[in-house]
Amino acid sequence: MQLHSTQNPQALVGLEQALFQGMPEDNGLYMPLEIPRLPKEFWKDIDQMSFSEMAFRVGQALLGTSVDPSALQQMVEEAFNFDVPLVSLSPSIYTLELYHGPTLAFKDFGARFMARLMSYFLKDRTEKPCILVATSGDTGSAVAHGFYKVPGIDVVILYPSGKVSHIQEQQLTTMGHNITALEVEGTFDDCQKLVKKAFLDTQLRNKRRLTSANSINIARLIPQSFYYFWMYAKLKAQCDSLVCSVPSGNFGNIMGGLIAKRMGLPVSKFIAANNDNRAFYDYLSTQNFQPRPSIATISNAMDVGDPSNFVRIMDLYQGDFQALTRDVVAYTFNDYQTELAIKEVLKRYHYLMEPHGAVAYLALTEYMKALGKDSVGVFLGTAHPVKFLDVVEPLINQKVEIPSRLKTALNSSKKAHPMPNDYTHFRDYLLKP
Repeated sequence: MQLHSTQNPQALVGLEQALFQGMPEDNGLYMPLEIPRLPKEFWKDIDQMSFSEMAFRVGQALLGTSVDPSALQQMVEEAFNFDVPLVSLSPSIYTLELYHGPTLAFKDFGARFMARLMSYFLKDRTEKPCILVATSGDTGSAVAHGFYKVPGIDVVILYPSGKVSHIQEQQLTTMGHNITALEVEGTFDDCQKLVKKAFLDTQLRNKRRLTSANSINIARLIPQSFYYFWMYAKLKAQCDSLVCSVPSGNFGNIMGGLIAKRMGLPVSKFIAANNDNRAFYDYLSTQNFQPRPSIATISNAMDVGDPSNFVRIMDLYQGDFQALTRDVVAYTFNDYQTELAIKEVLKRYHYLMEPHGAVAYLALTEYMKALGKDSVGVFLGTAHPVKFLDVVEPLINQKVEIPSRLKTALNSSKKAHPMPNDYTHFRDYLLKP
């Protein structure tokens, strides 16, 4: 597999370099040089495959000869050893529940695959990499669990103080060992800027072997394409084409879907579901992309004012706005609308959503209404409702049962280092012996 920088299509690297470097030195992001179309035989047999079989076939097509096939097979079997249920709310509306992994969030797909891919390449390396992660919620806990006690890897997680849910904070701050949490005085965008600045700091990178586990790392992005094929496989007998609504913050999740579409996935439209952080929605309305400070909402993992993966979307479509709008539409909803949707869906369908899934549900139903014809739509459920008890329980006026795997984290002591929103302090921390 060869990859290029979004800033320089001629600057090619292999998968291993892109994995450990995280970002190119030119401040771009890595993109596959080629995205292959899957053969007819794959689509004919897709509804007969297990999730790991399907992930292996897709992964092998993308990664090529970069990973030994037997090692890739083991990676997908170990990384995706949990259910991925498709739940019907009505004959035309489904939700794909991506939160049945160990941290109850869709980020488990990327983090668990990436941890195993790094371990595969580390067998031939002597240096000890340090993974930097900025999180607005679930990325931090997924990466912490995915890399917990992985030999030869340190993980430093930056999260915005007071802007993640209590359960999310407990999951990413209670592990210890090779996992360090930094509680930053600022927003997710501030955390992300600190991480990006560290990657562009040549002197720092010469002293610490830095890499990233955010969706800016291509190894996080690749496995996020896998579950879109699974979604289609489950509905293949019912329809020829789907629409899919994706809760969109840093746009790594929808980027995974667009890669799947480029490989032949028959999704007629992807819906970017935004909360009040609507830079992408406004771009599709005006053709002018204007990053702005993030706004705090109850769907906090989507509180991103300057989504990193926007440049990957531009690279994928080569700046062709018309081609992009043929594939993608965007909607935006506020907290009040999100809260109403959670209550409405529970009442109508006896199904409990959390805020991010609720935004995606709203976008899907709005699009299908505007479409004006019969279609089948799927919205992604990206986190378990229990991760947002402070929002969900008061809305529905009832308790949500806490899964046993979360109770240990909730009863553990928080281990986090306070960090000002200042690069000098952050750099000094990373350089401490």
